[in-house]
Amino acid sequence: MTSRLETPGASRDAAPARGAWAARWRVAARLARRQVRRTLPSSLLIGALMMLPIATMTAYTVVAASTIATPAEQVATELGRTQAWIGVRGLPGNGLWQAPTQPEFFGYPATMRAGPEGERVEDPTTLLPDDVESIEVVEANVRVATPDGVTSIQAWTGYTWEPRFAGRFDVIDGRSPTGPDEMMATPAALSRLGLRIGDTVELADPARSLTVTGTMSAAVLPSDVPALFLPASVEVRGEPKWYLPEHELSWEEVEELNEHGVVAFSRAVALDPPDMSGTDAEGARVDYWSSRWSIFIMLGAAGLFSAYVVVMLAGAAFAVSARRQQRALAVAASVGASASDLRRIVLLQGTTLGIAAGVVGAVVGIGAGAAVLAVVDNGSTAQFPGLHLPWEMVLAIVALAVLVGTASAAVPAHTVARSDVLSALRGARRPQRARPSHPIWGSVLVVVGLAVTIAAAVALTVIDPSIAWDSPLRTAPPYGVIIGPIVVQLGVVLSGRWLLWTTARLFSRIGLSARLASRDAAANASRSVPAFGAIGATVFIGVFALSGVAMQNGQSARNWYYQAPVGSMAITYVPTGTGGEYTPLSEHEIDEAGAAALDLADASGSRRIAVVERQPEPWSADADDMPSASVRALALLPDEYLIDSDRSFMTGSQDPSDPISVIDADEIETALGVRLTSAQLAAYRDGAAISADPRFVTEQTLEISAWTWAQAVDGALPSNIWRESPAMPAWEPPLWTERLPAISLDLPLQPVLVAISPQTADRLGITTAPRLVIAGFDTAVPLDMRDRLGAQAETLSTSSWTLTAGWEDGPPDDTLWMAPIIAAVATLVLGASAVALSLARFERRPDDATVSAVGGSDGLRRRIGFWQGLIIAGFGTLTGAVAGILPPLGIAMQSGGMLLASDIPWTVLVALAVALPLAIAVVSWLVTPRRPELTRRTVIT
Repeated sequence: MTSRLETPGASRDAAPARGAWAARWRVAARLARRQVRRTLPSSLLIGALMMLPIATMTAYTVVAASTIATPAEQVATELGRTQAWIGVRGLPGNGLWQAPTQPEFFGYPATMRAGPEGERVEDPTTLLPDDVESIEVVEANVRVATPDGVTSIQAWTGYTWEPRFAGRFDVIDGRSPTGPDEMMATPAALSRLGLRIGDTVELADPARSLTVTGTMSAAVLPSDVPALFLPASVEVRGEPKWYLPEHELSWEEVEELNEHGVVAFSRAVALDPPDMSGTDAEGARVDYWSSRWSIFIMLGAAGLFSAYVVVMLAGAAFAVSARRQQRALAVAASVGASASDLRRIVLLQGTTLGIAAGVVGAVVGIGAGAAVLAVVDNGSTAQFPGLHLPWEMVLAIVALAVLVGTASAAVPAHTVARSDVLSALRGARRPQRARPSHPIWGSVLVVVGLAVTIAAAVALTVIDPSIAWDSPLRTAPPYGVIIGPIVVQLGVVLSGRWLLWTTARLFSRIGLSARLASRDAAANASRSVPAFGAIGATVFIGVFALSGVAMQNGQSARNWYYQAPVGSMAITYVPTGTGGEYTPLSEHEIDEAGAAALDLADASGSRRIAVVERQPEPWSADADDMPSASVRALALLPDEYLIDSDRSFMTGSQDPSDPISVIDADEIETALGVRLTSAQLAAYRDGAAISADPRFVTEQTLEISAWTWAQAVDGALPSNIWRESPAMPAWEPPLWTERLPAISLDLPLQPVLVAISPQTADRLGITTAPRLVIAGFDTAVPLDMRDRLGAQAETLSTSSWTLTAGWEDGPPDDTLWMAPIIAAVATLVLGASAVALSLARFERRPDDATVSAVGGSDGLRRRIGFWQGLIIAGFGTLTGAVAGILPPLGIAMQSGGMLLASDIPWTVLVALAVALPLAIAVVSWLVTPRRPELTRRTVIT
């Protein structure tokens, strides 16, 4: 037996001679590289764990950065090769201002109290020197004849095919127009119209026949959007822009134009914008950080989560790898390597793998990002200006990989440095002992996290609304609701080894397989705890996301504005906006719009059409113009359901302040979206009212009262929402009150609140006008038909009124957003479990050999795999689910009843916390273990 003599007082950590540090680092790096190559399978596993999130973050960074245009790209998209454009947006002499790089971000001084006054400049080119050349271009929509009828298509008028517009408008094929009756179009427009180059396009409004001479593209439009490029002789309604091909505008000239109500986009200004700090245009400032802050937030969140999960899983893999190389490291220690040298060897393995994973992940991510851009690029340079490689972000992501790799090897390196050399040479595998400080500190963190969460939730519910919004008392509790559960989870992970030992004692009573599996998990806590910690973090985020989105969607569903019964088409018509005072439609225009709405409903192919009539709105109807016999009638909501005037109220699709709808008995079922009994229909025809809200009905009757229109305009009648209050106009006594027989239904998912027949309305003297046309369908309407009817509604609209076809599909289906979250969580949990269980099987091979040698069957080994999967995945999902549900509950408590805990998908969460570990355990049981191999151990005495 030989031994190494040591100088008295020397130790393994004695400081090396001066100048030996570099040599030791070189030797450690060489040994680390050799170990990485020698244990290639485990190295590939660890590298893949680090490479996948690096590649994902890099791909996201490339795609996100490629949607942010550089100043040069923005100038090319806006101007092509011209120097500037100008347009009239305001009135002169009122101090109009604009943002230098965003001319559509403009306004008047914040100190202005009255509205702007003056006369609009008709031709802003008169404000420029006489020798300045300009090209007028107008963007508008034109009506064009198609094989399916008349449709609306986006168009530009002017000499857009000029070579100086290249980059803004580009000629693709054919030749440029040379006459006033020639035009160009996008390839999508020719496909939409069924035409080719040389054919004639028939404009319906304005009426013109134009010959297509070629195809063009517009930088701001996707390639599949139809558009026309018309000569300047075609007159359209739109905001013109005057492009300046040669004249450069300085910022001083732009400010002078602003004084005349004219805004401008200048190449020189956009490429070298002035400092707008302290001005009204400061809010439009776009610099490097403001344009990329969303990318940084996403990368920060993804980086923290990925780093935590990867450090956990890769750390477990390094722990197994370090134990497998313990003998080789012990040999190095026996020939003079110090504890620091051993620590460096293992740490540099993590650094080496981190560098390799970072470089490979960055390359793969850049390629994936470019591939994604190639797939999603729709031809619009406004959305995808070009492929951008943000090297500073990519290098930061690679640096993160190096840090994560090094951190993953830190704990195994520390353990190896403290190992006993003689025991390692002998091949002894002693179980790890739990430190008493770990469960103590873990318990402290759990208690602190729970206390923070409860205190924050209570503070959110009792905080005084008068406290300033930026006060720490108001801003701190929401953070506490989120940070507290995270601290709880960290405490559970820190106590993980003690929890596994406790579990092992409990599972020992279940059976042999459960006893061996739980003891193996506890004995190798450096492998088990990181695994369930990573699973817990994933489930925490998944439960948080599922619960938060479910509560938001629940609130959205309760406040959903139903245009019509679900599955129906709602056709409405409103006055076309004029930018001035609201002008209600005349009786003739209402009849004209109603007829067009019925024509559109007939064109949809529906055989169930209902016309809903309502009274004019008091704020839109002139009391002097109403017939003297006309009244404003209300179906009164009982006083017990009214709320105090200091409470807010959100009006949904059923408006209590205008509850009465007049619908023909033959159309009432289509309007409500339900089938009525013959007795209900007969009662409705005989004068009964149908109430879709049971609160309006008292003793099978419904109260209707009427006031004069003058009283309605003055607000001297009940609002049907708030109780009477001194702060509101006093209620006048009604002209008359009548109780109608009522048919009470509970139909909140449609817009009709109280319905009466036209005969009942005539008897009561209620004046109404068509407001809504509903078309019912027995099956889902295809998307192409919806698009065609939408375009036809736009075509039927006039300069006086606008027709709109809306489709009521109801609130979003929970499956659409829950499925991706559940799939992502399940994938990550399965991946983490697969890594942990694979490491367990790899490290358990000597134990499997021992079990087989003493008579253990393959069934026993498979059952051990089942219990190991259940323990690791179960611990993770349970802790993650419990911690993840705390923030949503705290947020619901402080929402004041807007967000409800009952909207949380509890069944899905229970399935996630219970069914997923069981599924993982079953899969682990189904996978047959490898055939055990007998091993020999060298005995050193």
